Amino acid sequence: MKPFCFANDNIISSEKAILHPMDIGLIRGYGIFDFFRTAHHIPLFLSDYLDRFTRSAGKTHLTLDFNKEQLAQIIHELIRRNDLEFGGIRMVLTGGVSENHFSPTAGQFFIFCEALDFPAPSKYETGIKLLAVEHIRAIADIKTTNYAFPVWHSAIWKKEGAEDVLYHLNGQVSESSRSNIFVIKDRKIATPDKHILHGITRKRVLELAPQTEIRPISLKEVLSADELFITSTTKKVLPVTQIDGNTIGTGKPGPITQKLMQDFALMEKENFQKV
Repeated sequence: MKPFCFANDNIISSEKAILHPMDIGLIRGYGIFDFFRTAHHIPLFLSDYLDRFTRSAGKTHLTLDFNKEQLAQIIHELIRRNDLEFGGIRMVLTGGVSENHFSPTAGQFFIFCEALDFPAPSKYETGIKLLAVEHIRAIADIKTTNYAFPVWHSAIWKKEGAEDVLYHLNGQVSESSRSNIFVIKDRKIATPDKHILHGITRKRVLELAPQTEIRPISLKEVLSADELFITSTTKKVLPVTQIDGNTIGTGKPGPITQKLMQDFALMEKENFQKV
């Protein structure tokens, strides 16, 4: 964590940021967050992330006392104070300390700056493995702080040499624990339409590939795909070449995935150059 954060309506030393132990963000896991990256001191796709965070606050009945313009000003000042050329920014809004220890009330709002590590370059070259698991995230269209299931399950997937999981239920896939998924078959791209977080990287990939079908996708379809990849803030466009013990396509990142990786890198570059 970087030296300065935003807490208690001020930019303060990160060491002084505190949370009441009875906040339902802690005792009930009720809160929201969002996370985005900086490149050359520029917060990438900031408007999209702030829109999503604001929507999440409204949907979860949490009070956010700052508008989009105020949030942007705070974030730019934190980037300056922390000299965050390349890193991550995490916004957190908790459920607060309520009288019945259950209902949301006025919570705590934080913004932290962090160092950021991407997957190893070799994973983009060879692809990764996912473990298929029956699960759907609660209120999946909101980026809540409740990651109890994947945090618990991560010990299992690490033993299996996997990067993450692929959620599915009743034969239909939804997403990974922190990523969206795209399927390619016969050069046609598709991505799930339900029980997903509407990722910002997913949104950008849809702009790069507007012909993508947004529809239900079965696990069977995933396993027979020619190419597969996941998208997220911290993974960008990352090829998937194995699900459990099943090889996807040729077992190597495919040409359409590789082209989208290149196109997304160019889109990011154009984004920070325009600011």
